[in-house]
Amino acid sequence: MKIDVKHLRTSESVRKLQSSLQAKAKTEPSYRFYSLWDKVCRGDFLVEAYRRCRRNGGSAGVDGETFEQIEAAGLDAWLGKLQEELRTKQYRTQPLLRVWIPKSNGGQRPLGIPTVRDRVVQMATVMVLGPIFETDLCEEQMGFRPGRDAKTAVRLVYYQVRQKGRQEVVDADLSDYFNTVPHGALMKSLSRRIADGQVLSVIARWLEAPVEECTPDGRLVRSTPAKDAGRGTPQGGVISPLLANVYFRRFVLAWKQLGYEQAFDSVIVNYADDFVICCRPGNGNDARKAMTRVMGKIGLTVNEQKTKVVRVPGESFDFLGYTIGGFYGQGGKPYIGTRPSKKAILRIMGEIHEQTSSQWNASEPETRVKVLNEKLRGWAGYFNQGPVIRIYLWLQNYTDRRLRRWLMRRRQQRGTGYRQYPDEYLYERLGLYRLPRSRVDQSKAKAGNSEMRAGCGKSARPVRGAGTGNGATDENEAPALW
Repeated sequence: MKIDVKHLRTSESVRKLQSSLQAKAKTEPSYRFYSLWDKVCRGDFLVEAYRRCRRNGGSAGVDGETFEQIEAAGLDAWLGKLQEELRTKQYRTQPLLRVWIPKSNGGQRPLGIPTVRDRVVQMATVMVLGPIFETDLCEEQMGFRPGRDAKTAVRLVYYQVRQKGRQEVVDADLSDYFNTVPHGALMKSLSRRIADGQVLSVIARWLEAPVEECTPDGRLVRSTPAKDAGRGTPQGGVISPLLANVYFRRFVLAWKQLGYEQAFDSVIVNYADDFVICCRPGNGNDARKAMTRVMGKIGLTVNEQKTKVVRVPGESFDFLGYTIGGFYGQGGKPYIGTRPSKKAILRIMGEIHEQTSSQWNASEPETRVKVLNEKLRGWAGYFNQGPVIRIYLWLQNYTDRRLRRWLMRRRQQRGTGYRQYPDEYLYERLGLYRLPRSRVDQSKAKAGNSEMRAGCGKSARPVRGAGTGNGATDENEAPALW
């Protein structure tokens, strides 16, 4: 059995069904959907799911199968076989491949990489369930939703603090949110809308999927941490962001139903596992205590060491890569605003430093510049809120300096390289991207970069600034602009 990928018109038919599901969910808030698995099995949904996974990229799972291998062997037949397994309910979840990615604090974060096969089925499931739960998610939830993104969340926080006067902010931190979501309570939240037993069964299997990890001595070790603990939505899974949103909705609803929204005159702003609670002055400490109690009731743990109450404008806090708080403008005039955080600037510095280090001496200059351009465009595409022109200028100078040093070292020369590699060479010959230098340039850059994300990874979510933060960058080099 094959699926005719080339001649199957997917986008229109997928959108039509999604619109129908969303309309039904919106008009009937208590309706439970019974027939959903047959939608997941549809050829147009599987083809569109594969295309989306292909665009997202990512490495192979435990079976080692890549997109290139699938297409070389025949995508039509591969999708046809998968569809038959789904229809006959012979589909079985494969283990996750555990990989570790570095965190900005020097630690590591585990990712569970599904196989391409499981990714496609998860994507098809998200395409069916997403429109249903989209109608139920709260306005305060900004992550992984159509028409919303991290910058939307930052702007909302800024609006609440500056325009609405909610200047006591609970800067909250959850302890390992994705890996602590209780399976039983999550499945209950899903069952409120889903009555299709096959869909619920497959989701439960994804949640309990074993994890395989290669040890330093080359052995493959399998474990079942999520199943044993009865908790966690694996970071790296396509369906994890939707599940995380569905469960966090419990907290937002509880906050409102228990009367805390009115009692503290507060507004929650949530993106993935990041959230803040903006309150009227005087209510921050009580809001923090209430938040901890509610989180405990739904089985989540607040990191008390990292959670704090911030009083703007005297204090500031970081949210999704931005610092929000009180600053001083020209002439020493104070104002409440946003700008890229110190950590975000150090991250992009680390990326630039790493990409212009001696390990790339065998690389061609055009190749280095292409990589630098991607990172600069991505960073500026996200960090364009507030007075960022001075930061852009500083970052441009830092990039120029690092690139010149790399060009000199590559030719085993000493010196700064200003004479050998003037601006004309960097920008006209090599095509180095020039960050906006004025408000007019910044507006043009926003228009051109509106669809770009700040992060480089493929996991659950867009990240707090570009880069991995592993470059050997001296913090003292960063501009004193925060």
